[in-house]
Amino acid sequence: MAVPFRRTSKTKKRMRRTHLKKTAPNVVLCKKCGEPVAPHRACTACGYYKGKEVIKVNDSEEK
Repeated sequence: MAVPFRRTSKTKKRMRRTHLKKTAPNVVLCKKCGEPVAPHRACTACGYYKGKEVIKVNDSEEK
């Protein structure tokens, strides 16, 4: 089994891991109600996508 001859330095280890960072999810605002929504998804608050109602949302649940 292969064993490293020398210890990997902090700099080399960190340079290797620079692309392994977490990113925040993309969020856009709904054009109809202003709620934050994932891009290319129907709004769960109002049920609209691209100006058309695609999901029936009960108004009684919101109140």
